[in-house]
Amino acid sequence: MRKVAVFDVDGTIFRSSLLIELVDTLIAERVFPKSAARVYAKAKVDWLDRKGDYEAYIMAVVRAFTLHIRGLSSDKLLRISQQVIDIHKHRTYRFTRELLSELGRKNYFLLAISNSPKDILDLFCREYGFDKVYGRMYELDGKGRFTGKVLNADLATDKAKLLLRAVAKENLTLKGSVGVGDTEADIPVLKKVDRAICFNPNKKMYQAARRNGWEIVVERKDMIYKLSA
Repeated sequence: MRKVAVFDVDGTIFRSSLLIELVDTLIAERVFPKSAARVYAKAKVDWLDRKGDYEAYIMAVVRAFTLHIRGLSSDKLLRISQQVIDIHKHRTYRFTRELLSELGRKNYFLLAISNSPKDILDLFCREYGFDKVYGRMYELDGKGRFTGKVLNADLATDKAKLLLRAVAKENLTLKGSVGVGDTEADIPVLKKVDRAICFNPNKKMYQAARRNGWEIVVERKDMIYKLSA
């Protein structure tokens, strides 16, 4: 039985958000109207000015994407997604990139669970050797165009269930397992694994790490800090 290593992607491997980069590119390519940026403009400025939090910003981007994806063909989204990956695929954190490489050499089953759209997530995770990917999925109509409906809107609250599903389906073991996350959505996952790593955690994740004695790792500029829980 292979050991499993489960990773969040945005902010833990990728040094941004795949969704943010995708939406910005869809607007730049005039697939989405310029007005789409207004949906998240204030939340973005508030976050950059440290007057608002990142969660509010990313949820505003999700709203913009869900609203404007209606009528878009899956082929066009895949084309733009590939364009984003071609540009941004190497923009990763050194710590998690090297951890992925190490675990891959040890024949771990690499599992990604993220709230980014599965289309672009699959392309990114393929670059780093993931065996299985769970991402946000959007409904298609009979003509291969998006309806705007999210098929697995509860993904953010079901990460631990998805981990257990993958373990059962792929005949994996949690003995010796590794998990990496950065926000409170990842806490249920880290409670399931043997080695829990809080990477660049937000406040709620940091507090959970202190309570549970998990590893805390921060990568800033060209330094990697390992903090005592």
